[in-house]
Amino acid sequence: MSQVSIVIPTLDESACLERTLRQLTILQPPAWEIIVVDGGSQDDTIALTKRCLESFNSITKTKVIQCDRRGRSTQMNAGANAATGEILCFLHADTWVPDDVISVIEQTLTDPKIACGGFISLMVGQKTHWGISLHNYLKTYYAPLLFRPHLFVRGLRLLFGDQVMFCRRADFGDCGGFDEALPIMEDGDLCRKLLQKGRIWQVDRVVQSSDRRVKKWGAWKATALYLYIGILWGIGASASYLKRFYEDIR
Repeated sequence: MSQVSIVIPTLDESACLERTLRQLTILQPPAWEIIVVDGGSQDDTIALTKRCLESFNSITKTKVIQCDRRGRSTQMNAGANAATGEILCFLHADTWVPDDVISVIEQTLTDPKIACGGFISLMVGQKTHWGISLHNYLKTYYAPLLFRPHLFVRGLRLLFGDQVMFCRRADFGDCGGFDEALPIMEDGDLCRKLLQKGRIWQVDRVVQSSDRRVKKWGAWKATALYLYIGILWGIGASASYLKRFYEDIR
């Protein structure tokens, strides 16, 4: 059985984080390690995290890291550097996984031809956003097919953070981890780099992510923004330019 370290970057995530951590306490089999990396929260994220981590069983190691620089890439790299498991799983604070997620991750990576995996993300809140969820599912395939067809045939799929990306720690290190200069699309960039190690795979299982951006933007605006950002990424727009369209909502 492999050792899976789950890395969770946080910044003012008290509204969603408790549910995420509570669900991780019932994983079967349990995670090897849970690492929460905070980027300087001003709410009670740290206190809530420490309180929740006390409820984990003795099998799962827990760790809270307070990062001196905020930024999802920076925080996830810090978590990866502190991890001791053979497999890294990057989990957003507002995303919830099934209780057999560890088995699914381990089984997926038994195939040496697969370097990185992620799940189908279902956007939920007071209702399930089927249209946006379907578009996000299809984007995993059509974005690399349209814009990087030579890489698509080699196995490139475009995964995003809310799809709960996972890979072998050794491969992550060899590829240099997340690019800390990227304020957005760091996940797509990692997929591209990990392709040298094997295929990128979307697992036929569902995780659920908060619809807080959709509630702020509205379904049509959210879909249009996701599509627009995908097209701009495809034609080579800089990540700093793309960040202008992607509001940080908590």
